Amino acid sequence: MEMKDKIEQVKARFQEEMQSICGTEELEKIRVAYLGKKGLITDLMKNLKDLNADAKREAGQQINQLKQQVSEFIAAKSSELEAALAQARLQQDTRYDISLPAKPVTGTLHPITIVQRELEDIFRSMGFAVEDFKEVVTEYDNFEAVNIPKYHPARDMQDTYYLDNGQVLKTHTSAAQNTILRKYGAPCRAIFPGRCFRNEAIDASHENTFFQMEGIMVGEDISISNLIYFMKTMLSEVFQKDITVRLRPGFFPFVEPGFELDIQCHVCGGTGCPTCKQGGWIELCPCGMIHPNVLTMAGIDSEKYTGFAFGLGLTRLAMMKFGIRDIRVFNSGNLKSLEQFTIQ
Repeated sequence: MEMKDKIEQVKARFQEEMQSICGTEELEKIRVAYLGKKGLITDLMKNLKDLNADAKREAGQQINQLKQQVSEFIAAKSSELEAALAQARLQQDTRYDISLPAKPVTGTLHPITIVQRELEDIFRSMGFAVEDFKEVVTEYDNFEAVNIPKYHPARDMQDTYYLDNGQVLKTHTSAAQNTILRKYGAPCRAIFPGRCFRNEAIDASHENTFFQMEGIMVGEDISISNLIYFMKTMLSEVFQKDITVRLRPGFFPFVEPGFELDIQCHVCGGTGCPTCKQGGWIELCPCGMIHPNVLTMAGIDSEKYTGFAFGLGLTRLAMMKFGIRDIRVFNSGNLKSLEQFTIQ
């Protein structure tokens, strides 16, 4: 019998035997009978040695095709049998009723996540795009692109974590300004929340890992009045009431003029507590008008366009919103402290 006829014979026999398979044990016997070390397909491969070169090449291709078809058919049949067996077991098991509706999902969200999502919704409603940005950045993005050149004394204020590869852990969400401004150009409105890192002494109101939300708005005739409006609107939405704020001068190389926006301590109501260091106010939002150098480095005409920027402290805002007195709670991993923030 020629090799081609032998291959067709094995193929026909396999197809016939597979028609009567009704269990995984039978399927395994079939697999061994055809694909095992002493299987029929293995025997066909052994017989190739008796053929000349051309016949061997053609028969080898046919055998490999058959082997692949058999393997795929057995794998598909195995999945089919296992699914049927699982379904049968499920129907026989009276402990479960698969027709019942699923129970509602319950769990907790981190308070900072809650605040971030709420703010994203608020700013989206005011026409702002929401962007994401990496945590490991270049020195250029973190400093030079926001008007902090090499050897500028403001770099010492950042307490930066430098990495062996020459990059840094971003010390502020302002590190994304240049990238976002180049992406949108002018006019634009965007916020970009993210985690920041600084080598700070940890206490009730300071952490070395914290969350911010940067916001920028660029257009013609943008002024400080626009900045104050958006900040007041945002805070009123978050706290569902009018919030007492104050602006005081602040120095930040990427804005001119620069301000510190403080919020009256929501924990003590302004009377003084460890969270606000007995001062009654919490520094919440460094802000100001975007420095012309920053706009220019992003390819925006600073003669035609102006804009404001703010760096909102999500961590501190979460403390105010939920009355959390110690910032260290957020990174503590203490589940008991988070159980109150339950998804309803």
